Amino acid sequence: MSRYNPDQSVFVIAEAGVNHNGRPELAMELIEAASNAGADAIKFQTFDSHALVTRRAKKAVYQQSNTVEDESQRQMLERLELDKSVFKELQSLSERLGLVFMSTAFDVGSLEFLLQELALPIIKIPSGEITNGPLLLEHTRAGREVILSTGMSTLEEIEQALSVLACGFLRWENPSPNAFRSAFESEEGQEELRSKVTLLHCTTQYPAPYASVNLRAMSTLESRFGLRIGYSDHTLGVTVPIAAVALGARVIEKHITLDTKLSGPDHAASLEPDEFGQMVEHIRLIEKSLGDGEKTPHCSEMENRDVARKSLVASHPISKGERFSADNITAKRPGTGRSPMDYWKVLGHASVKDYEADELL
Repeated sequence: MSRYNPDQSVFVIAEAGVNHNGRPELAMELIEAASNAGADAIKFQTFDSHALVTRRAKKAVYQQSNTVEDESQRQMLERLELDKSVFKELQSLSERLGLVFMSTAFDVGSLEFLLQELALPIIKIPSGEITNGPLLLEHTRAGREVILSTGMSTLEEIEQALSVLACGFLRWENPSPNAFRSAFESEEGQEELRSKVTLLHCTTQYPAPYASVNLRAMSTLESRFGLRIGYSDHTLGVTVPIAAVALGARVIEKHITLDTKLSGPDHAASLEPDEFGQMVEHIRLIEKSLGDGEKTPHCSEMENRDVARKSLVASHPISKGERFSADNITAKRPGTGRSPMDYWKVLGHASVKDYEADELL
């Protein structure tokens, strides 16, 4: 099974979410598509619709335009629930195909299922749960690595969420706002966060307008919290997640669907398999291109240095004893002779030999 190691390479999550439309066979096809596209992980959503939303909760505007018109949010989610036994089959297929299997839990019962029965090594916390302190604390019980999306959040809300996680990871008893703050400010708490938490910048809109993305906020998150950063993308196309990698994202999450025209809340803002594969391919190329940041000549360019650089040469014949001047020396290729940086050292000195025109000094 693939390992989660974003410090080694960019970790690409194919977000299947609820794009299976409640059909296990479609969920299986999404796993195969993600594997073929080169993703590192496939992620679904696990929830009990009755524990997640009230009977009267309305759908988001984007959900209203892509789903059955005359239904509540709970009714929509009831159609999209998968039985717990299905998740076990999905995990088995994912691991056979070399994918890390992931799912987001939206209630305590679902989280316990993911941690205890599926023993997931990585837990993803969605943006909507970042202010759900009790559920955040439950995410720390098993000590697993956590990926936290920060859509719709302020820096203060993110810090509050991290404080809860720090306290939970340290297994402090009697959780309280004061305990959360103390845990966050402790070196032990910070070490737990650094070793276990990745923050994903995110714009929670489907699709997200390009002007709303603000990729530079990733750097703000990194400098403010000192944690590994990534990006969860809801824009159309592949440009923004690729740019996020160039700006330092170590985790990329993007929705995948078999057909963007399918009925369902997230299909329209997803990538079809071929385009998802193109995104992964470009991410890997960008990843190679970033390098280690040290500015030295690469071995691949050394063979061109003598060809591209110049040397000091006689601009016309020079007699022995004649003094070098701006009138009789210049710089021309190749760069196999004396560097033009020595131009001022040479000026005024007498030549110790005869030079033909274009001869290297």
